[in-house]
Amino acid sequence: MSRTSLTTTEKEELHKLIETIIQPTVYHFGADRTDVARYDKRENMYGGEGVVYLMQMFEDGDLVNNRIGAYMILPEKDASVGYHTHGTRNEQEVYLVISGEGEYMEKDRWESEPKRYPLQAGNLTTIRGEAFHSVVNKSEEPLVIFVITTNEP
Repeated sequence: MSRTSLTTTEKEELHKLIETIIQPTVYHFGADRTDVARYDKRENMYGGEGVVYLMQMFEDGDLVNNRIGAYMILPEKDASVGYHTHGTRNEQEVYLVISGEGEYMEKDRWESEPKRYPLQAGNLTTIRGEAFHSVVNKSEEPLVIFVITTNEP
């Protein structure tokens, strides 16, 4: 899966899309930077549909025991992140839904039938071990999720 950096125009368009939802700012102890550390564009992320944007809020090494602290934006209806696992990297992941409506799916094995959960602002999901998860935007509004990925002890 490859990530692409956003052009200046794409960054501006992304900010216009989310400006009524969030103002992505970080106040990281001991750091002067308060803006987004890196923008990523993922097409068909993990075999999903459409484009997903990640706004990485921290530089590598900023967080102890964490790999990711980022806003994930699924801008259009039916945009999705395909099934994937964090077990191969010994990670756990938390999704905090900030805005929008979606569906979260999880399963304990690739061949298992998924459990499905409706998502809305304020919902939290977690995944760990060898389990798989996926998410899809189910509304015309952007689905905005804050993602925290930590390393398992």
